[in-house]
Amino acid sequence: MGLEGLGYVGIRAKNLDDWSTYGTRFLGMQLVDKSRGTLALRMDDRKQRVIIHADEDEGPSFYGWEVAGAAALDALAAHLEKCGVKVARGSRALAEERRVRDLIVFADPIGNRLEAFHGAEISSEPFKPGRSISGFRTGPLGMGHAVLTTERIDDVVPFYTDILGFRLSDYFVRPFKAYFFHVNPRHHSVAFIESGKNGIHHLMFELCYLDDVGQAYDLALRKPEMIGTTFGRHANDHVTSFYSWSPSAFLVEYGWGGRTIDLENWTPEERKDGPSLWGHDRMWLPPEKREDARDLRISVAEAGGRVPLNVMDGNYLRASDVCPWWNANVAARKTG
Repeated sequence: MGLEGLGYVGIRAKNLDDWSTYGTRFLGMQLVDKSRGTLALRMDDRKQRVIIHADEDEGPSFYGWEVAGAAALDALAAHLEKCGVKVARGSRALAEERRVRDLIVFADPIGNRLEAFHGAEISSEPFKPGRSISGFRTGPLGMGHAVLTTERIDDVVPFYTDILGFRLSDYFVRPFKAYFFHVNPRHHSVAFIESGKNGIHHLMFELCYLDDVGQAYDLALRKPEMIGTTFGRHANDHVTSFYSWSPSAFLVEYGWGGRTIDLENWTPEERKDGPSLWGHDRMWLPPEKREDARDLRISVAEAGGRVPLNVMDGNYLRASDVCPWWNANVAARKTG
């Protein structure tokens, strides 16, 4: 019955051409379909991951959550209805539009349209990125994560935890209140920021090489007004990233090196070191909150806050030089 990961997202946009350029030439996705009213983008072997609709409004229009199969989808629908959640079965036409075998549609307590599906179509053609990148880290972790905003955390969290089965990863209250939740080994697939309004803060896409992120940052520096959060590294999920303003007026996090967690032995905790180890100067924060975030990062640095990099086989080499001082410290930690 459980959700397995974020499978696709729908986005409203006033200008499809802006999204076509941003999605391909900046993010590195592949444009696979474009009509007068929609365009679709690939990230991996799936037929599509991001669907953009022409609209006078802006922002996400739906979030597609994957389940294991038809039985799991039916069980989820029955569970939602038992919990008093109104559920509609997606039409055959809608399933074809989403490139999935079947889906259901429902809403969370703050009005976000959610879709649960199974049987996503796989393309027979290899993924061809819109610019030279190594590729996106997806697979069992899903396509990334969504961080949503809410007037009050307590209005929405019980729905995601008690009904949908998300589990708390961790949370912090400075410089703003944010709670992070997982359904697979990705540190979080959804999170909520208490901002006084319901909406979206950002979507995150993770790359397979750090250089992909750095090269996108170079592109963004040519239009510095598009940078919403500078280059930095998160304290909780360890992602090294920056954030850019999308053509639909919300942020997109472009990152690398996210940690995976042990689902059976994870203990959630309050993060008192704030959201970032270093960097991530948040242009969107009011001045007093921005300064508070800077104070937190300086405190982390003064306390020697550091965490190892999370790398995948094939995208790193071990240093061959020998540093006696470092080797001695490593040996001491192993025997201590």
